Amino acid sequence: MSDISDRDESELVEKVLKEEERLKRRAQLEGEPDAQLEEAVSDEVPFEEVVTSLPEIKRGDILIGTIVQVRQDGVMVDIGAKSEGFIPADEWGGDMLSEAKVGEKVEVYVLRVEEERDEREGLIVLSKRRADYERTWRRIVEAYEKGEILTAMVKDRVRGGLVVDLGIDGFVPASQVYLGRRKRLENFIGRAIRVKIIELDRERRRVICSNTIALEEERQRMKEETLKKIKVGEVLQGVVRRIRDYGAFIDVGGIEGLLHVSEMSWTRLDHPSEMLKEGDVVQVVVLDFDPETERLSLGMRQLLPDPWKTAERDFPVGSRVKGKVTRIVPAGVFVRMPNGIEGIVPISEVSERRIARVSDVLTVGQEVEAKVIQVNSAQRRLVLSLRQVAQEEERRQLQELMRQQEVPRVTLGEALKDVFDRVSPSKPASGATGEGSQKKGDEEQR
Repeated sequence: MSDISDRDESELVEKVLKEEERLKRRAQLEGEPDAQLEEAVSDEVPFEEVVTSLPEIKRGDILIGTIVQVRQDGVMVDIGAKSEGFIPADEWGGDMLSEAKVGEKVEVYVLRVEEERDEREGLIVLSKRRADYERTWRRIVEAYEKGEILTAMVKDRVRGGLVVDLGIDGFVPASQVYLGRRKRLENFIGRAIRVKIIELDRERRRVICSNTIALEEERQRMKEETLKKIKVGEVLQGVVRRIRDYGAFIDVGGIEGLLHVSEMSWTRLDHPSEMLKEGDVVQVVVLDFDPETERLSLGMRQLLPDPWKTAERDFPVGSRVKGKVTRIVPAGVFVRMPNGIEGIVPISEVSERRIARVSDVLTVGQEVEAKVIQVNSAQRRLVLSLRQVAQEEERRQLQELMRQQEVPRVTLGEALKDVFDRVSPSKPASGATGEGSQKKGDEEQR
């Protein structure tokens, strides 16, 4: 202490007293007992060590401090320096009065350290807004260096592209946006998209992103993972990407496979759109896969109940069924059953009379009733007859007509009864009046 002048000593004492007061306030906020505080600032610690142990604060530092006071013009923060820091209201970066709470930790950026004046400590001006920006910028730089894919909300559509929110504004050129079904950039506003940072400029605060590169890299990564686990018989979940007349292309994780229309259902489909539409999420089974060409064939009917397994029980021979004509071919006509399977009516079983073309008597979509004459589940074959139904119907109608026209049976006695009645004399009934007897005699005379 001999090297310290009286003035320096008084200033040093004042600094220590201020530090002690600051520690007391911190102890009150953190619930530290006074005994521990007294121990922390005991007289055994030299003044020089107390002061020189305080961290040196300089412009550009990012520190963690504790809010000690919230005022209308700003927030006082204890950052462990010789004096408290001050965050002006316009440097808070939000609703200061509702967000700032005494005792809470806050990350701040040192804007400037003012010089000491009138023997008082200099003011440390802080900014939470700038600290938030620096933290976000560090995260963006890290994502750029590592090539990470980020999720960003589209804020606006501007000339040449989209503005996205990454904590700070980023720009996605229109050429780097995958439009898909949205067609127009305006349709992305308010939606989250995947982006990869492709260019940074700190001085101009410019962050250029790409949506197409992000999607392509994610797709390639998913494809590599899918190729490792894909095998024949594996059940996968996919999304319908495109529909063609012959089938649908299903994205099963970065790789597309063909689901042929014949593998969609056990029943015949005229077009895949009868069962699927773009964007549908479906379960499919791997039928065939070539790792070299990455050609993938998928099936969906294999995961559905096979109606042919119960065909012999559902359509026993001799039973009648109703169905709809689906196809007319030279050899006959196909009729769809209620459970979806198709039976064939040979041309010889279409009509009782000889016909040259089935289309002369039937049309596609016509409802018909047929008789089952053959069913084989193993061969997936169901043979029907319209001719036999017509014959049975004619036979039934003829029998009904014969019953209606049948002559009543009469015995010989019943047939000759009237003759006997006319030949045999009639006796008057006992108790008959004279008038009645006279009338009967007149009838016999006639």
